[in-house]
Amino acid sequence: MIQSIDRAAKVLSSLQGARHLGITELAAALDLPPSTVHGIVKSLQSHGLVAKEPNGNRYMLGPALLKLSNVYLDTLDVRARAMRWTRELARRTGLAVRLGAELFDEVIIIHHNRRPDGSQQMPETGLSIPAHASAMGKVLLAWNPDAADDLFSRPLRSLTGDTLTDPATLTLQFAQIAERGVATEEDEAVLGESSLAAPVADRSGSVIAAVAVVMPSSEWPPEDNVLNDLRETARNISRELGAVSWPPPVVRRSDDD
Repeated sequence: MIQSIDRAAKVLSSLQGARHLGITELAAALDLPPSTVHGIVKSLQSHGLVAKEPNGNRYMLGPALLKLSNVYLDTLDVRARAMRWTRELARRTGLAVRLGAELFDEVIIIHHNRRPDGSQQMPETGLSIPAHASAMGKVLLAWNPDAADDLFSRPLRSLTGDTLTDPATLTLQFAQIAERGVATEEDEAVLGESSLAAPVADRSGSVIAAVAVVMPSSEWPPEDNVLNDLRETARNISRELGAVSWPPPVVRRSDDD
């Protein structure tokens, strides 16, 4: 491993999730001297990978990462094959639709269909949500027990008063998700917002993404047709990717070693 690249990657990882941190905070998080972190940050800043707050002393992820991420997203087969199905799901349910993939201990939104009601909505592609607080993340963790074990080795942060942070409770929920093929979250990531997600599998039977519908918590629980449309969308995308069964069985990746 090249130490300088490893440290630079850790700086970028520390700034994910829209975090703004100063040199001292980054140095403490990475257990490195502030002078070392300062040099790394300045190098990343020169390439646009890190940006400094206007009139401030904190740093955040830079615009070059957005350009790189858009190139990456456009090459994702799952995104390309899912777009027509997620668009149809949004049309049929009248709800916003997200397609998410695993990103460390978070889930990154790789495609977003806005509610088709013409209302003003922020684009969400590229945003990330802590996996344990997201219906999409719960799906990905339910089908990847090894990732769940790794996540539970660290304290889970609470985003709202309803965020589940107890590993035992989440583990029980994951078993139910795998059995039903659907995950839910109510006000766990954002107050006033709830979601429902289902797994997307590829030809190997691995769950590589999750598709979700998002609604105001005031409209929760979703009607049965929303659940049926979501499951059918996840099944159709999985078929496009070569999956022979849906939902697939849960297999520990370590069992394949």
